[in-house]
Amino acid sequence: MAYGELRRAILSGRLAPGSHVSVRPLCEEFGLSATPVKAALTALEREGFLVLHPHRGFFVPEVDREDMRELYELREVLDGMAARRAAALSSREWLVARLAELLEAQTAEVAARNLAGYGDLDALFHQEILAAAGNGRLRQVSENMTGQLRLGRATSARVPGRPNAALTEHGEIVAAIAAGEPQQAERLARRHVRKSASALDRYLNRGGRAS
Repeated sequence: MAYGELRRAILSGRLAPGSHVSVRPLCEEFGLSATPVKAALTALEREGFLVLHPHRGFFVPEVDREDMRELYELREVLDGMAARRAAALSSREWLVARLAELLEAQTAEVAARNLAGYGDLDALFHQEILAAAGNGRLRQVSENMTGQLRLGRATSARVPGRPNAALTEHGEIVAAIAAGEPQQAERLARRHVRKSASALDRYLNRGGRAS
């Protein structure tokens, strides 16, 4: 429970970047002992959702513009490669059906203005393509960036109009995979990441203001 609540608070922005997260207040808030709360903090730190400063404790990471630029440059290559490999699969009907299912669920979450729910489904959408690519090292590299990527995606999703634009881009990627067009799928996946990076950069350039 502590893990889920903290993760949602970080991704929604309720716990702002730079916030100190300490054990005692969380124990009181959740009615839990220190042991499960510490375990939740450690798990979140391992996944990149928190950072641990010696002698100071856990903090929500700052979303640094230069760090995000580098991360999204790498993500563009990884997602493009994964989409290309997925579109080249001889049997991909199962993947297309799964992606269409996730896209429909994402659309419902955006309509309900549930950005946290949309973010979880967005991560699953990209994870399914990475898994289908059949390259274990590709997937491992991407998983090592999970926390940072989720923070970046959650932040860019606060830009007005970005979630709906992302849904359109997801639909185009699914269509290219379904049609068995590897080069087109890679091009669209890379463009999608660049547009997300641009939205995130604009948001951070405004000091974290959505408008």
